[in-house]
Amino acid sequence: MKISVCVEREKKCLMVELKSGSTIKDLIKELKLNPVTVVISKNGEIVTELAKLKDKDKVDFLSVVGGG
Repeated sequence: MKISVCVEREKKCLMVELKSGSTIKDLIKELKLNPVTVVISKNGEIVTELAKLKDKDKVDFLSVVGGG
């Protein structure tokens, strides 16, 4: 299945091919992202790493900014 992915921090969007039944966690591993530094949006809704992906989903990885 093909997933549309945008990574805000890297200012890039791409298509990623994953096997059927994959999760956001699988996508994070494929992209070598640190899950602690992003908030994940799938088709416009905030989701966790356990969310299942379907063909043609749109996933955005939004940067988390910390400060003190």
